[in-house]
Amino acid sequence: MKKNELLMGNYAELCREADRLSPEMFDKYEVQRGLRDKNGNGVVTGLTNVSRIEAFKMVDGVKTPCEGRLWYRGYDCIELVKGFNGKRPGFEEISYLLLFGRLPDQEQLEEFRDVLADSRTLPTNFTRDVIMKAPNSDIMNSLTRSVLTLASYDRNCNDTSVENVLRQCMRLIGVFPMLAVYGYHAYNHYQNDESMYIHRPSADLSTAENLLMMLRPDKNYTELEASVLDTALVLHMEHGGGNNSTFTTRVVSSSGSDTYSVIAAALSSLKGPKHGGANIKVAEMMNDIQTHVSDWEDEDAVRAYLKKIMNKEAFDRKGLIYGMGHAVYSLSDPRAQVFKGFVHRLAAAKGREKDFTLYSMIERMAPEVIAEKAHIYKGVSANVDFYSGFVYSMLEIPLELFTPIFAIARIVGWSAHRIEELINMDKIIRPAYKSVAEEQKYIPLEDR
Repeated sequence: MKKNELLMGNYAELCREADRLSPEMFDKYEVQRGLRDKNGNGVVTGLTNVSRIEAFKMVDGVKTPCEGRLWYRGYDCIELVKGFNGKRPGFEEISYLLLFGRLPDQEQLEEFRDVLADSRTLPTNFTRDVIMKAPNSDIMNSLTRSVLTLASYDRNCNDTSVENVLRQCMRLIGVFPMLAVYGYHAYNHYQNDESMYIHRPSADLSTAENLLMMLRPDKNYTELEASVLDTALVLHMEHGGGNNSTFTTRVVSSSGSDTYSVIAAALSSLKGPKHGGANIKVAEMMNDIQTHVSDWEDEDAVRAYLKKIMNKEAFDRKGLIYGMGHAVYSLSDPRAQVFKGFVHRLAAAKGREKDFTLYSMIERMAPEVIAEKAHIYKGVSANVDFYSGFVYSMLEIPLELFTPIFAIARIVGWSAHRIEELINMDKIIRPAYKSVAEEQKYIPLEDR
């Protein structure tokens, strides 16, 4: 072992010794870790008009778990999906709603689509000089780097007026699919020795259609594929001000920072496996189950393997069944319920019914396995990440783009929250930490 590696190991042990805090201290000082209490209630840190989540209802004065609901600007997201599904793409329409607080009429929608189409342009040679240089298998890092570099091309980068921030946000919403897909193609070419395809987006196509077109060598996709991806983008677009990446957006915005830095920070938050990277863990877990369980229809065998995962004896040995449970929802995640219907249709079209049956089986039995092992304050159900990875795999979207697609959707919600923060708040977000460090008397170097 090299000397520096050995030192790093020693330094790490010093960190563990210096930074370890007794769990009892958090109870003693009534610290709500993760800004949530033991009953899962979040610490209220702000107000928002952008969206609302419901997981509990008061019944006879008692807080009672209920089926999850999600509203965008006061509209039930399930009703919104029903409104556009099968009639038109929804991403642009719901983006208008989240940004401006109202549903557009036909003229307003067409105008907004034109603005987004005009935004789908990158600076001259940006693809060559930025995206194709130093390609990275982690497309989220590539995306973040591209966003920060775009700041160099914006003469009004630091202008935080609503008009300028909105212009910046609209531009980022427009180019995010290009940054993600081009970043993947560059990585796939230079590191995997595959052919590179750089297709320009079309003004006549929706965001979902452009994404599939730019990704695929032959540019071809089906109407069902585009519709399912469009719905996925809408369902991932927004989820309250308290989720980690949106709260990051709020925190960094409150400091007065520029839009590019704010969105880069949000991206850095989203890529974590406990947040936007969760769908990758689901896909990896399902591949592991399919590898180690020979008969996918044998419920006893599947249940036994789920127990091994919970007991840290299988998969990544973290003791987690990924895609199950949510920090907020109790009985159900409404996004997962909507998703499941589309998953079934797509699975039938792709000849993946056997896979869908396995997913449905695990969705049903995983809460039982978790309940046997863990004592938790609320029910457990499938969240949106459980099915999204399966959807993306059926859409032939590579694993490296799973989380970037989440970002392509969530940039809309981040933008809405950033603008709301700038309009309403004039204080930097600055929570308090209780120091438990004991005072020490200085020791001269020669006496240590």
